[in-house]
Amino acid sequence: MSEIPNFDYIIIGSGSAGSVLANRLTESGRHKVLLLEAGVEDRNIWIHIPLGYGKTFTDAAVNWLYSTTPNKDFVNKRVPQPRGKVLGGTSSINGMVYIRGHRADYDHWRQLDNPGWSYEDVLPYFRKAEHQERGEDEFHGVGGPLNVSDVYEKIPLAEAFIEAAVAAGHPRNDDFNGAEQAGFGYKQWTIKNGRRWSTAVAYLKPARKRSNLTVETEAHATRLLFDGRRVTGVEFSQRGKIRSVHAGREVIVSGGAINSPQLLQLSGLGPAALLREHGIEVVADMPGVGSNLQDHINGPMMFRLNRPMGANDIVNSFTTRMLAGARYAFTRKGYLAMGVSFAGGFFSVDPEAVSPDIQSQLMMVSTPEAGDLPHPFSGATIVNALLRPESRGHVNIVSSDPFTAPDIQPNYLSTQKDRDILVGAIKMMREITRQPSFQAFITEEHDPGDDCRTDDEILDYLLRRGRTSYHPTSTCKMGTDPMAVVDARLRVHGFEGLRVADASIMPTLVSGNTNAPSIMIGEKAADMVLEDAA
Repeated sequence: MSEIPNFDYIIIGSGSAGSVLANRLTESGRHKVLLLEAGVEDRNIWIHIPLGYGKTFTDAAVNWLYSTTPNKDFVNKRVPQPRGKVLGGTSSINGMVYIRGHRADYDHWRQLDNPGWSYEDVLPYFRKAEHQERGEDEFHGVGGPLNVSDVYEKIPLAEAFIEAAVAAGHPRNDDFNGAEQAGFGYKQWTIKNGRRWSTAVAYLKPARKRSNLTVETEAHATRLLFDGRRVTGVEFSQRGKIRSVHAGREVIVSGGAINSPQLLQLSGLGPAALLREHGIEVVADMPGVGSNLQDHINGPMMFRLNRPMGANDIVNSFTTRMLAGARYAFTRKGYLAMGVSFAGGFFSVDPEAVSPDIQSQLMMVSTPEAGDLPHPFSGATIVNALLRPESRGHVNIVSSDPFTAPDIQPNYLSTQKDRDILVGAIKMMREITRQPSFQAFITEEHDPGDDCRTDDEILDYLLRRGRTSYHPTSTCKMGTDPMAVVDARLRVHGFEGLRVADASIMPTLVSGNTNAPSIMIGEKAADMVLEDAA
């Protein structure tokens, strides 16, 4: 084992929150910070080309390639859970949709005894992070590191989808992150000048110019180091060598909803019976570590189009691929410069819901299964994500080997309410897709298809073909109850010098994509760390 010099702060994970922390904690120049990233530098060209998410979805060089454990309550197969194993984490391989969630999500966090996490508390951090190309207003900021852009080329099918939703009785909404979330409209992306704007680009790249930040890649954290109830450092494996490093002030775990609980469990913090089963000394019996896993299960609807448009046609034709590549190379425009979702909306199936319980997204691609090559025909997909699932799962180690993937079990659709709402979402979406404006582009509903009509038939389809929106959270949740792992300042209960700052601390899943909220968590965590150091 070799040691490297001490630092004030050690951050484990360079993802959506970790890169933010690395930037903000080094701004003043007073603190010496080490950032450990298990993955590689973000040099892969497909990371920076927006449509490249299709390439990185199955690329082990930049992706942990996790998958869920088969479960009788969901499809009896492994469901992909791609997570970024690269600088920028999952912000380097995601679909780049910029959604914050509903204001009620954060007010609920505050109601769960987490002071400082209401919507009014977190809004300044969303604004601080953002450079909104539309300009500044009460909800949006300019001058922040994270570029947020509009869909710059209108797609006829996307406009037809929005018109169909309005015709079906839904309001039009031009800003899902503004005064109201409900309604249908165009999405915004974390893209700048036709290139992905990950946290590695937005936050880490400028911070690496500072002499007080050290970034170590291919540095896989294997366990935390303790002196009694104080965390003093980290052991990690790097290119075949085991190394250790010590933190004078804090270790901040930012590995995400899968890797963060895994590291804590490997270090002896977790359910005692689980740790003993795998021969790990119990430092603290913490049943909440790895529990409370939540994710957005979605019901995909795929359509065969009556004319070429979208990614299917680019991938399936050599000539079209070459033309699209040339256009992108010379203009940074076209499908290669765009995000995964063009338009969509938020609506409620449950008549008693106080905020939308379904998020829909129109994607200009269709595939037999997630990660597969596109269908051989012109196609599009509308995914309908269950925003506030009651189902709860877990992330548990299956070995004391830190290089063995954990058991990921979301227990999708394990409650009747979850099933009822997602079945209802398919039925309500059909009211939209059968409007004339959308039907003008459609040959057929390919999946689930017109022969899938009754509630039981739709549920069977969801159990066989349902997908995830790749938004795992809440496995180190914030709170004061016995299952809480961190307090409202993200300090791990019962320990000094240890925080968790990433999507795993969310008490409940936000109503939307999780990248922007994770960046907000990084911004807020940095302020709390610096306040406590003063």
